[in-house]
Amino acid sequence: MIRHITRVFPFLLALVMLSGCGYNTMQQNEEAVNRAWGDLESQLQRRSDLVPNLVATVKGAANFEKETLQAVIEARAKATSIQLTPEMLSDPDAMSKFQSAQGELSSSLSRLLVAVERYPELKATQNFRDLQVQLEGTENRISVARQRYNEAVQVFNSSIRIFPNSITNSVVLKLKPKAYFKADEAARAVPQVKF
Repeated sequence: MIRHITRVFPFLLALVMLSGCGYNTMQQNEEAVNRAWGDLESQLQRRSDLVPNLVATVKGAANFEKETLQAVIEARAKATSIQLTPEMLSDPDAMSKFQSAQGELSSSLSRLLVAVERYPELKATQNFRDLQVQLEGTENRISVARQRYNEAVQVFNSSIRIFPNSITNSVVLKLKPKAYFKADEAARAVPQVKF
């Protein structure tokens, strides 16, 4: 009987240890990060798809500032040229470059919408109003997607650092923490309101 127990005991001990190792939890959390990143990319793509329509509509307005339109076109090209794969989410430098390009696009779009205020005939067109509403809605969706991504990153990063998951991760998985989506440096400056 004691021999039987001594044979079964290591098996039971290993089973208990494996059930609490967090392997599956870490895999699920990484997939949640990847899904949240995919959702964010989808919204960024939606914005990128709207920009050419917005620019074409604005170009139709006579005497519109060409440099403003050019800045939007260049920012869109830069933002779409930088691709970030789920594997690169652990690289803070790659994430920083991606965020910077997206921030430039957001900034140039904001300047475009401010410049449009001086063109009442453009603001009055239904196409422009529709595009502006879609762009505002997309920016809101991007904000929500960023928050959800950061929440998924927080859960994932915590799961690979807590005990006993940290042991499983260091021995078996070797997963690296994912980078958070942070505010662009320009967004940290307090806006100046002048009348």
